[in-house]
Amino acid sequence: MGKIIQIPKNAEKIIHILEQNGFEGYVVGGCVRDMVLGREPGDWDITTSAKPEQVKALFGRTIDTGIQHGTVTVMMGKEGYEITTYRTDGEYIDHRHPSEVQFTPNLTEDLRRRDFTINAMAYNPKTGIIDKFGGLADIEKKSIRCVGIPKERFGEDALRMLRGIRFAGQLQFEIQQDTLAAIRENASTLVNVSAERIRTELTKLLISPGADRILLAVSTELTKYFLPELDNMLATPQNNPHHYFDVGHHSVEAVRQINLLWEAKEGTDTGFHGEREEWAHVALAYAALLHDIAKPDCRTTDREGIDHFYSHNQLGAEKAGKILRRLKFDNDTVSMVKRIILSHDSRHENCLIDGKYSEKGKSAMRRLMNRIGADAMPLLFMLQRADLLAQSDYKREEKLAKLSAAERCCQEIRDASEAVTIKDLAIGGREIMALGVAPGPAVGEVLRSLLELVLDDPEKNTVETLTQTARHLL
Repeated sequence: MGKIIQIPKNAEKIIHILEQNGFEGYVVGGCVRDMVLGREPGDWDITTSAKPEQVKALFGRTIDTGIQHGTVTVMMGKEGYEITTYRTDGEYIDHRHPSEVQFTPNLTEDLRRRDFTINAMAYNPKTGIIDKFGGLADIEKKSIRCVGIPKERFGEDALRMLRGIRFAGQLQFEIQQDTLAAIRENASTLVNVSAERIRTELTKLLISPGADRILLAVSTELTKYFLPELDNMLATPQNNPHHYFDVGHHSVEAVRQINLLWEAKEGTDTGFHGEREEWAHVALAYAALLHDIAKPDCRTTDREGIDHFYSHNQLGAEKAGKILRRLKFDNDTVSMVKRIILSHDSRHENCLIDGKYSEKGKSAMRRLMNRIGADAMPLLFMLQRADLLAQSDYKREEKLAKLSAAERCCQEIRDASEAVTIKDLAIGGREIMALGVAPGPAVGEVLRSLLELVLDDPEKNTVETLTQTARHLL
């Protein structure tokens, strides 16, 4: 079990101020769990016996974050700490919101309403860990278990069922049998949860070390209410030498491979940085999960009993887009996932000939970069690598060698700043119109013809050559 780490000075200061004024104060929930596990907490939530108006009176800068539920955010410099009054919840009538919230002076009553034992612990530098429901023992056993009666906890918020599976994936714990059985029994109540909240939990699961725990969501029938397509994928075999998994298990394994590749990418420039880097990881995880989403629709079997899935990438890109929109994803994510799914089966012919790197594949590579966007290429290559690693070992080394050659080919094109889009051409619309072409679609047609020329031979991307060629076209 991990070592208890020091809580932030500002959190300790808040607790000290509360105690100086006769109140109790503890850091609570996930941050305590993470401290015990030796993980760096993402958030530091504080619970207190002080009521919201008393908290506001003690601290200079506060924000009424969720005042009706007893939550006030206290600003310490640029950092905000959510402080919530001990409370008990009334009856839940919509599997989401309590009909009323009542404040209580009792910490144990506050902890009793929380979802899982590992999240129902509190910590104070003076008293140490308060663990009334066996959270420490469950961490030791690597077990996800509800506080109290599982059916009641899931009745309060149906999203907790998916959260439990997400925690199992992130922490690589197992879900305790009574808790798992209650998820299965109450799966249908997930219809009361918004797509945005489901998306948040699903995303955290897919980029976690235990992304394969999504299969628990299938076995408990949760996916029926947010991703029924996965059930169809798991029921679709792939009888050909390239695969030893059905479509669903292959796709889940591809997600696992994406996470391993992402973790090992130290020093590899994906072209995305800061918050965009995490965004790229999320887009890749969903692309891996959904890249073969249309195979159940496209499956055919030849006379030898070999399965084929012609055009599954085109239909798959469209189906993936609809699923992501159903989950309320932004247009940027939808676009990226669709682009790399559309081209995930690109063979990169002529980048490797007779086992040796060849530049003959550059024309096709420039066209691929033009089609899906140069920004998508690093993600496409990572998706393709994960896809290959999730297949059988049939011709695997040959496939991986061809993929490495394609990555080199693409990098050489980028290093040489070769044109792959119209905006990369040495001349533009202004120069075309100077040759007598009226503004309008005809200008674009000429530029597209010039790009075709340059995609085949980048050395022709000069003002003189393109101007002469444009005159000839006109």
